[in-house]
Amino acid sequence: MAQPKPTLNLVGAGRVGQTLARLWTQAGVFAVQDVRTRSPASAQTACDFVGAGVPVAHLDAMRPADVWLIATTDAQIAASAAALAAQAAQWSALAPASRTHQSGLANARPTAAQAAAPLPIAFHCSGALGADQLAPLAALGWHTASAHPILSFATPQAACAQFPGTPCALEGDPVARALLQDAFSAIGAQCFEVRSQDKLLYHAAAVFATNFLPVLQSVAEDAWRATGVPEALLPHLRASLLNNAVANITRLGPQGALTGPAARGDIAAIARQAQAVGAWDNQAGDAYRALSALALRLAGHGPVSDGATGAGQQSD
Repeated sequence: MAQPKPTLNLVGAGRVGQTLARLWTQAGVFAVQDVRTRSPASAQTACDFVGAGVPVAHLDAMRPADVWLIATTDAQIAASAAALAAQAAQWSALAPASRTHQSGLANARPTAAQAAAPLPIAFHCSGALGADQLAPLAALGWHTASAHPILSFATPQAACAQFPGTPCALEGDPVARALLQDAFSAIGAQCFEVRSQDKLLYHAAAVFATNFLPVLQSVAEDAWRATGVPEALLPHLRASLLNNAVANITRLGPQGALTGPAARGDIAAIARQAQAVGAWDNQAGDAYRALSALALRLAGHGPVSDGATGAGQQSD
């Protein structure tokens, strides 16, 4: 007789939660059980997309489950964990364990027969926050972790199609990590471990790789406008330069793709440009100097002092 699939409850079901739940449902990894979001309508929409689950209006209407995904915003993870811990404490008052494979109605309670079952696993998918956000649940003996797929979840539909091969950072206690390793691998993720104390630096790296690119492009286009570049040419400049840069980085790596005065080690030219940028926009000038210092280091012309890009002098 086949073993029943572990049950999965979702607290919050935005783009990440919907994507993962649908992929796990299709792969037969979890049996999605209850889904709670900010409104019954959005919970129903999530269940419809996932192809499984029961929309639930309130946390206290959710049934105990083997695995809980807290798929809220980062700011709501800790509060959601505390609320879930309070609810789990009520279940524990009736039966020592909250794990269940039952298919009954909402508000079902754990039975005495479930007392010997392993305690649940709870995790979130924040890149910057660790499993310590789930401390109230860990205090009850639950296994807690975080799992961060490095993917832009633009829409659940697109993310489902793009997910295979996605790197996924796991952090938390060993039991939770082991289950998540299997679950994410089953839907095509490439899992690796990140230490809890490194989560902020790890996520900052993703910000450098993706979030700052639109900012830099916006500054570049504002500077072009300020110098009289026709607005009609900006889309072409954006597409050609970005496409070429991405192609070169992909083919050659960051160092091989570096061009411009930093690649040549032309510190005097960098200083003149930094002064011009700073005269136009002070913050952009500071960014130009800082990024130029990093570019010089990448090109092998560093380390460079803070004043080098402004004064044209390289440190020892």
